[in-house]
Amino acid sequence: MADRGVDMSALPKEVRDHLAELDLELSEGDITQKGYEKKRTKLLAPFFIPPPAEPPPQNHLPPPAPASSSTPGHAPSSSGHAPPSSSSSRYRERRSRRPHRSGGTRDERYRSDIHTEAVQAALAKHKEEKMALPMPTKRRSTYVPSPVETRTPPDSSSGSDDDGSLRRRSSAGPPPAPPSGLLLPPAPPGAASPQSPDCWINRSVQGSSTSSSASSTLSHGEGRPLPQGLPPPAQAPPPQAQPQYKPQYQPQYLPQYQYQPQYQHQTNSHTQTTAPHPPSQAGVVADMLAQTRLGLQENNGPPPEGSGGAPPTLTRGPRVDLTKAVVRGMSRVQSRSSMMETADGRGNSQRVPVNSRVSTKIQQLLNTLKRPKRPELSEFFTDDSEEIVEVPLPDPNTPKPEGRQIIPVKGEPLGVVSNWPPALQAALARWGSTQAKSPALTALDITGKPLYTLTYGKLWSRSVKLAYTLLNKLGPKNEQILKPGDRVALVYPNSDPGMFWVAFYGCLLAEVIPVPIEVPLSRKDAGSSQVGFLLGSCGVGLALTSEICLKGLPKTPTGEILSFKGWPRLKWVVTDSKYLTKPSKDWTPHVPTANTEPAYIEYKASKEGTVMGVAVSKVAMLTHCQALTQACNYCEGETMVNVLDFKKDIGLWHGVLTAVMNRIHTISVPYAVMKACPLSWVQRVHVNKARVALVKCRDLHWAMMAHRDQKDTSLASLRMLIVADGANPWSVSSCDAFLNVFQPNGLKAEVICPCATSPEAMTVAIRRPGVPGTPLPARAILSMGGLSHGVIRVNTEDKNSALTVQDVGHVMPGALMCIVKADGPPLLCKTDEIGEIVINSRAGGTMYYGLPGVTKNTFEVIPVNSSGAPIGEIPFVRSGLLGFVGPGSLIFVVGKNEGLLNVSGRRHNADDLVATALAVEPVKTVYRGRISVFSVTVFYDERIVIVAEQRPDASEEDSFQWMSRVLQAIDSIHQVGLYCLALVPANTLPKTPLGGIHVSDAKQFFLEGNLHPCNILMCPHTCVTNLPKPRQKQPVGVGPASIMVGNLVAGKRIAQASGRDLGMIEDQDLIRKHLYLSEALQWRAQTDPDHVLYVLLNAKGVAVCTATCLQLHKRAEKIAAALMEKGSINTGDNVVLLYPPGIDLIASFYGCLYAGCVPVNVRPPHPQNLGATLPTVRMIIDVSKAACILTTQNLTRILRSKEASASVNIKTWPTIIDTDDLPRRRLPQIYKPPTAEMIAYLDFSVSTTGMLTGVKISHVAVSALCRSIKLQCELYSSRQIAICLDPYCGLGFVLWCLASVYSGHQSILIPPFELETCLSLWLSTLSQYRIRDTFCSYSVMELCTKGLGTQTELLKARGVNLSCVRSCVVVAEERPRLVLTHSFSKLFKDLGLSPRAVSTAFGSRVNLAVCMQGTTGPDPSTVYVDLKSLRHDRVRLVERGAPQSLPLMESGKILPGVRVIIVNPETRGPLGDSHLGEIWINSPHNASGYFTIYGEESLQADHFNTKLSFGDPTTLWARTGYLGFVKRTELLDAAGDRHDALFVVGSLDETLELRGLRYHPTDMETSVSRAHRSIAESAVFTWTNLLVVVAELGGSEQDALDLVPLITNVVLEEHHLIVGVVVIVDPGVIPINSRGEKQRMHLRDSFLADQLDPIYVAYNM
Repeated sequence: MADRGVDMSALPKEVRDHLAELDLELSEGDITQKGYEKKRTKLLAPFFIPPPAEPPPQNHLPPPAPASSSTPGHAPSSSGHAPPSSSSSRYRERRSRRPHRSGGTRDERYRSDIHTEAVQAALAKHKEEKMALPMPTKRRSTYVPSPVETRTPPDSSSGSDDDGSLRRRSSAGPPPAPPSGLLLPPAPPGAASPQSPDCWINRSVQGSSTSSSASSTLSHGEGRPLPQGLPPPAQAPPPQAQPQYKPQYQPQYLPQYQYQPQYQHQTNSHTQTTAPHPPSQAGVVADMLAQTRLGLQENNGPPPEGSGGAPPTLTRGPRVDLTKAVVRGMSRVQSRSSMMETADGRGNSQRVPVNSRVSTKIQQLLNTLKRPKRPELSEFFTDDSEEIVEVPLPDPNTPKPEGRQIIPVKGEPLGVVSNWPPALQAALARWGSTQAKSPALTALDITGKPLYTLTYGKLWSRSVKLAYTLLNKLGPKNEQILKPGDRVALVYPNSDPGMFWVAFYGCLLAEVIPVPIEVPLSRKDAGSSQVGFLLGSCGVGLALTSEICLKGLPKTPTGEILSFKGWPRLKWVVTDSKYLTKPSKDWTPHVPTANTEPAYIEYKASKEGTVMGVAVSKVAMLTHCQALTQACNYCEGETMVNVLDFKKDIGLWHGVLTAVMNRIHTISVPYAVMKACPLSWVQRVHVNKARVALVKCRDLHWAMMAHRDQKDTSLASLRMLIVADGANPWSVSSCDAFLNVFQPNGLKAEVICPCATSPEAMTVAIRRPGVPGTPLPARAILSMGGLSHGVIRVNTEDKNSALTVQDVGHVMPGALMCIVKADGPPLLCKTDEIGEIVINSRAGGTMYYGLPGVTKNTFEVIPVNSSGAPIGEIPFVRSGLLGFVGPGSLIFVVGKNEGLLNVSGRRHNADDLVATALAVEPVKTVYRGRISVFSVTVFYDERIVIVAEQRPDASEEDSFQWMSRVLQAIDSIHQVGLYCLALVPANTLPKTPLGGIHVSDAKQFFLEGNLHPCNILMCPHTCVTNLPKPRQKQPVGVGPASIMVGNLVAGKRIAQASGRDLGMIEDQDLIRKHLYLSEALQWRAQTDPDHVLYVLLNAKGVAVCTATCLQLHKRAEKIAAALMEKGSINTGDNVVLLYPPGIDLIASFYGCLYAGCVPVNVRPPHPQNLGATLPTVRMIIDVSKAACILTTQNLTRILRSKEASASVNIKTWPTIIDTDDLPRRRLPQIYKPPTAEMIAYLDFSVSTTGMLTGVKISHVAVSALCRSIKLQCELYSSRQIAICLDPYCGLGFVLWCLASVYSGHQSILIPPFELETCLSLWLSTLSQYRIRDTFCSYSVMELCTKGLGTQTELLKARGVNLSCVRSCVVVAEERPRLVLTHSFSKLFKDLGLSPRAVSTAFGSRVNLAVCMQGTTGPDPSTVYVDLKSLRHDRVRLVERGAPQSLPLMESGKILPGVRVIIVNPETRGPLGDSHLGEIWINSPHNASGYFTIYGEESLQADHFNTKLSFGDPTTLWARTGYLGFVKRTELLDAAGDRHDALFVVGSLDETLELRGLRYHPTDMETSVSRAHRSIAESAVFTWTNLLVVVAELGGSEQDALDLVPLITNVVLEEHHLIVGVVVIVDPGVIPINSRGEKQRMHLRDSFLADQLDPIYVAYNM
């Protein structure tokens, strides 16, 4: 070790602390042995000379819960397999017809009267209360229940020995006997605890919202749901109080986009969501009741033909700008309130037909790119949970342990018997020769009849043959393959004990180490890769099996045995007698005296699912058999019936090892027999006069259930009925019930012997067989509340709050036992404290084989007393059992370490929660009582999840009712809130080999989104109690002092930045030329008539149309003449341009300028979707008061078509001029505006919040903007640029129509819709024309990334080369989409695209272009900001990869002539650069104002001509409505000064104010999209005070409900918010506008108006 020669006491304190931390990490398995050595050496290096020797590397694995591997979480039931025979189904029918003893309707298997009473009492408290849980709504085809049979594996192997639904313990796991001993607490009176439903029910009623159907009130015995009233959202005032949109002008035609005053209430056949109502309670209730009946009953019907596979590919089609009836220009208040209204029902937010969703491969590729890189040095970042989490104060009433420190308990001494063999093999040798005819084992066939009996002689001779074969006959030319001490896997089905016995004893005789494992049935077996981990850690290379079993193993097409996932390469050896070689006369097996070498390895699964091997030494095996013989008083020649798994645990220890030591005759009853005839073991006891039986609670149940007319069976011969899972807190009820039923058959009370065991400590305690007539030990009745705090309190108050436990007898002979704290150092407990049982004994496991790191923490524990001093030298073994020592040194066990759920400092036992859930009348809902309980860590605490299998015939309503009742029962009895309750289709939870539920796999499925629930209920509001306190906003005083807010005091600068100067224009001609664009075009037509300004490409990349300066000028003149003639237009009239992207649009624009009109560019309606797109066109025409419309012949026909008349009034269009057919007249003269301040054109656009806003752009602004772009991008006549943008508004329109005429460069125009036909059009154009500068939109970049991501090789082969591209600018009015731009750069790097080329531009309504990267100047910089600070409007830079960090990219360089300042939107004072604020702009190309009919002056002044409240009160600024910040970077600009970068964070209108903090929807959406591979797109908005997440499901519909918990988890973890509603919809439902921006307000309206047709709506209430 590194510390040789180092005086540890002389080390500095921090080094000692580091070493202690390292030891702890190693002991908990958080670090490998190798890593431990390395770090330790590094720490000690300065203090010592000789180098350390390094031990062999040890396998990584998570620390085990030092516990028996019980799988918490399911319940007694018969098998999960198909009925094995007709007799069993007949038996089931007969049983169901039998009148029940209790007169109830429950399935008796889940019976526990005491517990059920407690649960019913708890539920009765809620009887009066109306649950405000809106029932989730679901589309009919979402979940197709699989017929149970199709999912059931064949009964051929160990899988047939199915525990049914019972928890299969890999140790002495208790199957839940129905909890009768559970006496549990109701909630305290008035239950105002944070978890009590009362408090959150009231809360959700007040803030409640649309609900879809009434949940039932949960009173005992009432099946019918009671209605409940849900008020309208946030106690809405009567509808007339709602402000509606009223246009401030009265056109003759009242557009149909005015809002209806009342809410619309729609119910369609697919959904049950109703929109909010006016507050009539009775009406609501009636509605809900009507709806509850609506479509719920048939929800589980088979799907329509053909819906089996993936859903039809729904894709997003033409992007549509959906407007709401809101026009910028009304007061802000009005527009806000209008935004809150519901949509107009006239198709404004209907579904858009869509096409070409992305192939799955590309989606996967994109998802991998999206995943954030692991931070380089995780140690570097400290987790700041202390800053975030609200730590609840400790409750002063928490019970504390008060007893004295416990004294170790000693078992009686292990007696020495003269004829005990020196080793177990010696016992077999002795009986094999002296008692060869004596029966050792009888195996039963599937009907329960004896199949064969193996005598001790046969067992001995076959074992010797096998030992000889293993050692001498396996290799070629009889080379020895196996050496003593090698590990060998034993793979035998539970129906074949004989083969297993021979194999086990054969291995012992050959001195190889057997590792019994389960038979793998398929590659997908639950936990099969973990079994591979076990085989790997034990170094197993050889597997023994029987011929029949080998034939049943899954094979490859070539006939080889499948290599199972995670398994090492195995050589399979068949051990049937005919394949064994008889040893030569002189060969005898070597039988040494038992020593400390491993004899066999028993597997155990930890809480995390890791399977480890517990090595049992030869001496421990022998001593354990001796101790069991003494404790159980075994005699030679007795008969024993064993129902347990003989491969491990009690079934192995008693039924295989101790039995041979004492020459006992074992009758092995496989589970397959138990399924067919649950009474078979009782009959075997009767027929064979058995003295001992080994059973689990489940077997007692099944026998009791089947006990009808068995008058003649006698159990009088039994002296011991060993109950393997007697340590389970609720085994007491099954033992009592079984005794009740079978006492008349001769069963005596004192023969029932519960015991406690674990794989590590082996048998911990067992109740000794009693003497007839002695009083039975007393029961402990404990308070559930005390238990959850780890304290023993006898329950005196109310029987409902108690747990009754039975003792498991005394400590084993020769053992020493004490109780230590379950977590942390092994501190001895007090006498009234619950802790983990630790044992010191020669008869226990010695290590986890091959895992020295985790072994130390479990097998070498030295308990310490309260002062921290060790109580002795001898090491103890942790048993993983939690319990205490009762009066008379009796041991009581109350749970297992691995079933423990630590929630908010209290400990709950998973088994207890299962018991409570089972007591809530599960018979209508839960399939065979299969329930699994586990906890997941979300937001710094464990959250409880319950998953149950739903019966195929259960109705939606029953299921929902059951879930609601379970919530209440658990809340009342355990005082803990559930996080999630899910029901999955029958037989779909992962199974253990014996049919139990594999809990760690179920948890893994839940976290990965692979559970596919058919019903889910999330209740985060009740159980997440550690959210940070909401922020209280301080009122801000205006004045110079508020500039000090932020760190200005610490020398930070005011957040402002500016582009370079526009400069003066020297040449007189140029001044004239550049003042008006119309003059610029005329000048170009004269001086350079043949210069080609525009080239328009089609989908094939062919130039279909070009325009030289002269052609454009001539065409513009013709259009102007037509306007004068046909339109009888006056100067200054507005003219709408309605064109597809192309050169006609440009010519019409200049035609309007020539005629003195004001052009208004409008996106034409989509011919396939007139209903959604035409109203927007109509609205812009009405709002702009256009005098006429210029358009093409084709569009003229559409505007006047019958289809158009369905959505608008086509008779009231203004004059329509078809520019395809123009007169040959010349324009008498070209109009010249009197001043440059006059309006050049109107720019209308629909914002992301659905606002339609028109802004006025003056001539002076146009020329300033064009000049600014020319300077930034260095544009001149010899240059070519490619534009792939929509040319309808903003910077897209400027680049498409204006810039070329101003600067003279050639523009190659690529209409974005052409990319739908030919994805590579844009990229191949760049390559073909060797373009240096190109402009595109995010939608174009996304199309290329998703559609061409996998085709880069193909493009390369076609000669596409992008190395010519110097700048590729994405034009947008939003925060740069970093992930998309990075993905694009990475994907097309192979085609020569420089990673520096891609950048973004930013513009807004008040200024169409604020930033653009341009050709000179530094590259765009990226910073990482702290998300928590950002929510407080502060900017704190952090390192890349820091927790809670958000990467932001600069939005391009600020354009020449533009000044930017960051302002507090409330106080209007300038901010320091450490603050987030609104971006204000001062620039010659600002827009002149909003276009409204009666110019709303106040808004105009507010947005366009506003002043700072202090600092610089003279400059006029325009408010962009976007939040951002300015940071000075280390880079230098052209002038050599440090460069100021502008970062845009998001639109102020879009931000969500929740809990006093400011959230940006994009951040949440990024988190949500990462949550599951099936989420194609997502959007968030608020509704009342709830956060609503809408996610598009890209996968199959069975994934829909998997998304609900994952979305809730990720938003809680990353944003510290609880999601109120999760809506899962089809792809393409979230409306996206032409710029690729989500229109969240439209989505919100469609949600409220119930127009989304969701697949599923979950209310997380």
